[in-house]
Amino acid sequence: MPSTEKRPTCRPTAARQPRRYLSWFSLLIVAAVLTPVTAFYLPGVAPKDYREGDVVALDVNVLTSKVNLEPYDYYYEQFHHPRPPHIEDKRESLGSILFGDRMHNSLFQLKMLKSDTSCKQLGSAVDIDALDAQFINARIKEQYQHSWFVDGLPAAEKWTRERDEATPARRGSVDDGDFLYKIGFAMGLYDTEETEPIPYLNNHYDIEIQYHQSTTSTTKEKLYRVVGVIVSPRSVLTKPEEPEACRNPDAAPLELSTQNSNKVQFTYFVQWVESSTSWGTRWDHYLKTQEPQIHWFSIINSVVIVLMLTGMIAMILLRALHKDIARYNTFGDEDGGQEDFGWKLVHADVFRPPSHRMLLSVLLGNGAQLACMAGVTLVFAVLGFLSMSSRGSLSTVALIFYICFASVAGYVSARTYKMLQGEMWKRNVFLTGTMVPGLVFGILVFLNFFLIGAHSSAAVPFSTMLAIIALWFLVSLPACMFGAYFGFKAPAIQNPVKTNQIPRQIPPQPLYLNKWIAALIGGILPFGAIFIELWFIMNSIWEGSVYYVFGFLFLVFVILVVTCSEVAILMCYFHLCSEDYYWPWRAFLTSGASGFYVFMYSIVYYFRKLELDNFSSKILYFGWSLVLSSLFFILTGAVGFFATLVFVRKIFAGIKVD
Repeated sequence: MPSTEKRPTCRPTAARQPRRYLSWFSLLIVAAVLTPVTAFYLPGVAPKDYREGDVVALDVNVLTSKVNLEPYDYYYEQFHHPRPPHIEDKRESLGSILFGDRMHNSLFQLKMLKSDTSCKQLGSAVDIDALDAQFINARIKEQYQHSWFVDGLPAAEKWTRERDEATPARRGSVDDGDFLYKIGFAMGLYDTEETEPIPYLNNHYDIEIQYHQSTTSTTKEKLYRVVGVIVSPRSVLTKPEEPEACRNPDAAPLELSTQNSNKVQFTYFVQWVESSTSWGTRWDHYLKTQEPQIHWFSIINSVVIVLMLTGMIAMILLRALHKDIARYNTFGDEDGGQEDFGWKLVHADVFRPPSHRMLLSVLLGNGAQLACMAGVTLVFAVLGFLSMSSRGSLSTVALIFYICFASVAGYVSARTYKMLQGEMWKRNVFLTGTMVPGLVFGILVFLNFFLIGAHSSAAVPFSTMLAIIALWFLVSLPACMFGAYFGFKAPAIQNPVKTNQIPRQIPPQPLYLNKWIAALIGGILPFGAIFIELWFIMNSIWEGSVYYVFGFLFLVFVILVVTCSEVAILMCYFHLCSEDYYWPWRAFLTSGASGFYVFMYSIVYYFRKLELDNFSSKILYFGWSLVLSSLFFILTGAVGFFATLVFVRKIFAGIKVD
């Protein structure tokens, strides 16, 4: 019968208001996208214009090495680098400090468009005794590199490829398009191919500053911007009778004597070169070293795995499961129904609380916190809010989001613990806010002692430690309690079927359904979806390369979530069909086992890519690898558990139970 109800003529009800606001919001977004703009700069990355003759600051960062993971401050006493009268510590973000960055001013004098006609001395000559010469030679052998910054751009060397090997390019030897820009430059020369290699200290720097004339100036005054910083270091034995030896390409190199005192003069030569590169694309030269085809291969590899799993889910679950539910709900025989078999037999035990439910709920809460942190951080990175020119912004934002999403951890842990019929809610809240962060903080403090013992600049200052503790106990823990309050106040999640008091006996299981074997089988698929992108991330962490393809990373993260969900659901279905109803921990371990493969991959990466030659560097590498793989285990395990929870509730809600 057609409805005779009249349409309302008054304003929309409250239920219809969000749609109206959403449509207006969509129109505003479309208008903002279609509106032509002349410039849009994110906070902290706006270009800086210089007039001719303006001072351009050159800041120095720590010296790092791929062989030794203990960075050193540029003004560490044993290096004897010339110091300015007043050393200024540049303000660093929390993420930069935790990653070991220590930025200072320098004695280099750079003035816009003012090229040098002769070598300039960097301060006065320094005396390096035999003991410090041994220290410097050891750092040269460990391939330590300088890290300088000019107008937010890192200093780089020009490299060219010859026979698949990167070699330093001589100035003007090849076209600019054939160059690779290698961030950082060596503090010395050490040819390992020689029979008795001798370390030579680079004490002269040819600095090439590339500039571009600004086109956005509203005045007639010419303004310029820095778009490239190229440094060509050389080892030059300077003598009083040869003041211009630094300009001689055939000058003898400087070898520090480990028996006597050494007189060393640091020099530099500045040249300003006009470039067609605009300020908005000045980072493109630094990012040519990575091949985008490999990232596309990573995406295709991940998509193939997802499609394969989705096909298995469609064939095994949708078809078999649909037939199972139809069979269970059919009462066609004369006795009133068919005998139950398969996964329906465990309907009275499938929602039985698992063992160690406190630990499970705590891990699930922290996993949800990590998932929210990773997802939101990647969204901000994809939108361009985390610029490469703002060092440490990615790690800082990730840490801030992790602290803010502690409320999510408290809420999820509380609701899960209440669903699992837990009663010690105070302990649940305390462990959710302290267990995982406490373990990470404890490892940080432990590894920090190794850095302090090595006099490394990466040692986290005591004030930063206090700031982390303050953020933990004054922000993160109260946020966790706030979320847990609403989680425990919310009504308990009701199960679709009742649970018997007496647990059902589980029949013997086949070998491939063993808890640990099934976890290893299931965990390899999520790892296979991300291992190519993981290689680039580890290069960025341990070798100092720039990771910038956040769009690829976001797609890989989405694929990872889908893969973990499908693997956990598929293995859970196999367990239920074999009448094993202990699915909560199995679902968590099945997808979380990918964290185990991440740690195994870090071991492979260590032997294939790194050449760490001291004990403390090995401890640092494997310590942080353990932390990252453990957090990855918790994140993926939580994704698998909640996907399986939705699946189990769905299938058991669709059957008739007497």
